[in-house]
Amino acid sequence: MNSGKTVFAQLMEIVVPQKEFQKCVHRYRGDYKVQSFSCWDQFLTMAFAQLTYRESLRDIETCLSVQSKKLYHMGIRSVPARSTMAYANETRDWRIYADFANYLIHIARPLYADDEIGVALKETVYALDSTTIDLSIGLFPWARFRKTKAAVKMHTLLDLHGPIPSFIDITEGKVHDVNILDRLPVEPGAFYIMDRGYLDFARLSRLERASSFFVIRAKRGFQFDRISSEPVDQEIGLRCDQTILLKGFYPSKAYPFHLRRIKYYDKEEDRRLIFLTNNFLLPPILIADLYRCRWQIELFFKWIKQHLRIKAFYGTSQNAVKTQIWIAVAVYVIVTIMKKRLRLAQSMYEILQILSLTLFEKMPLYQLFTKNIEIHGIDDSCIQLEFNLL
Repeated sequence: MNSGKTVFAQLMEIVVPQKEFQKCVHRYRGDYKVQSFSCWDQFLTMAFAQLTYRESLRDIETCLSVQSKKLYHMGIRSVPARSTMAYANETRDWRIYADFANYLIHIARPLYADDEIGVALKETVYALDSTTIDLSIGLFPWARFRKTKAAVKMHTLLDLHGPIPSFIDITEGKVHDVNILDRLPVEPGAFYIMDRGYLDFARLSRLERASSFFVIRAKRGFQFDRISSEPVDQEIGLRCDQTILLKGFYPSKAYPFHLRRIKYYDKEEDRRLIFLTNNFLLPPILIADLYRCRWQIELFFKWIKQHLRIKAFYGTSQNAVKTQIWIAVAVYVIVTIMKKRLRLAQSMYEILQILSLTLFEKMPLYQLFTKNIEIHGIDDSCIQLEFNLL
């Protein structure tokens, strides 16, 4: 790798396929009548802001101005003005960056396909949930959530092998989580782990008809007829394993298939959980373990809110907000791809901290992290992914 290039340029070169990015730009005519600050320039600038934790457009402009002599070697042609960046974030179609982030996701997922998820299951396992990003009602009136509050929701389907987000939808805060099931891409044979906020039998029947599986918590008071029961080992927390049919005209019409009802007692949390699933082959304790894996998506949300710029925004329009979130997702996926391709032993947090301080340095990228391993006494042969979300 050319040591004359900056760390930032090497990172973009080793991971980011610029030709594919330009395809996304052409799809939405992003560079139409643009003379100086192209969509690629915008992406590089906003990616730099994510990696170095810039707090505002003024902060970005000042930081780049100080290092103006090195910008050419980073792929950035000139120091963009605040007004130029603001206008680009307001007007360039956010779908350019959404499509490109999804393209990077398709690159990243196969790299992590063989990673362990904590349960003995070969099939793909997804966790579905959303996180709310609070906004000011005065600055973001289009995202009205309550009378005195604005918010957007980031609905995410997380591949637990990684974890890598395989589907993201950004909506206003008032959109209910269950509506996302209508937009969800369904993969035959995959498992979808969801909390009870997604319990809608008409929508779950779509998963059943697509030959995919779901594990979801049951709400209190729903009516059913018990068809049969299987013996369970109560010493490991199981209380029942039943085959049921929904009772009532509308529920039974919405989901006319058999369901499996598993009751489990969690000793650590001292609570009883009831799971519904359409899989009748897995052991009941494995169903409970699968639901426990859903906690990884909560850790994912916590991690990205702490380490990426998705809570404070550089613009106030809907387009600017979505652009910033999707570029943040792209940066996250870029780092996960680099981590796997370079076989890095450091955690995602450590990698981001190293990059934030060395983007302007001119040294081979692999050498940057090898030196860090020697300093901290980490075994160079350790290539297992250690994604420390905390």
